[in-house]
Amino acid sequence: MEQTSFTIPLLFNDEAFRHDLLTWYQGNKRLLPWRENQDPYRIWVSEIMLQQTQVDTVIPYFNQFMERYPTIKELAEADEQNVLKSWEGLGYYSRARNLHTAVKEVVEKYDAQVPSDKKELKQLKGIGPYTLGAVLSIAFNHPEPAVDGNVMRVLSRILHIDEDIAKPKTKKLFEEVVKEIISYEDPSSFNQGLMELGALVCHPKNPECETCPVQQHCLAYEHGDQKDLPVKTKQKKQKVSSYYGLVLKNDEGKFFIQKRPDEGLLANMWEFPIVLQEEFDQKELVNWFEVEYGLSINIYTQGKRVRHVFSHVIWEVDVIYASVKGGQKSDGDGKFVTLEELERYPMPNIQQKIKKLIH
Repeated sequence: MEQTSFTIPLLFNDEAFRHDLLTWYQGNKRLLPWRENQDPYRIWVSEIMLQQTQVDTVIPYFNQFMERYPTIKELAEADEQNVLKSWEGLGYYSRARNLHTAVKEVVEKYDAQVPSDKKELKQLKGIGPYTLGAVLSIAFNHPEPAVDGNVMRVLSRILHIDEDIAKPKTKKLFEEVVKEIISYEDPSSFNQGLMELGALVCHPKNPECETCPVQQHCLAYEHGDQKDLPVKTKQKKQKVSSYYGLVLKNDEGKFFIQKRPDEGLLANMWEFPIVLQEEFDQKELVNWFEVEYGLSINIYTQGKRVRHVFSHVIWEVDVIYASVKGGQKSDGDGKFVTLEELERYPMPNIQQKIKKLIH
């Protein structure tokens, strides 16, 4: 793999930078529930939730999750369906499944104590380089880099680094940079300070340079090109996949749902059946459902289209409403539940949008 290197400019005063950043952070940090203490379990859960998710969205989820599973042991002993239900609406559900798997291992191997050893923590499912650095530095005060998009944006401007942050090798570069300039006295506040600066001041499009506490250290500000950094190549356009979503009701007024496979996208979540439109038209869909599930159905109306944007694909689902005409449901193929019972089943965001249409 091609290596990228960067040398800290001689004129950059890392000691003064650390002082100014830490002073600002201590006086301006947001009061967030996971900052109430340095409990590694709480910090771990918060960092998993914060992956690809905004802070304001995470706060209520974090609070209810901690209320329901206040200790690692209680989370490890929980049923996966209940854990997924607690995560419902937060998206990226593999995070919840991986966390659940990992806490079970912590209970079994480490007596329910989050390991502070880098090698041990790294082995746990769902712990990537960023989460590893965040937990080690924030919870245990280890001088480890925790490099996310905020940190790369801030440091690309401060140190005038013009490498493409969309490339994996560039993240490695920033990790090496952080290792060189991190505070060994307070690595927890240093890493959080960089993240906080990116969230509150050093915004992607309109950085508030005039109020920035480390403005005098910023080489991009000195050059006047802070809005041109960081360099990031555009992602490929997301593929759009079109589906039919089947809301099927029986003569008892119950709705048909099924559990997704235990591997792959949205694993173990529940759903109204969906099928790719390129595979069936609506008439073929009726025949397919009878063969697949043993039920004869009658489509009586088409509803709205719902849409959900995943990181790699966009799903557009045309909702169609149908009733059961006859037949006998195959064993093991889904179940009929009332609207009230539906609330007990963890459903992904796209399915939540469908469910809202039938209330």
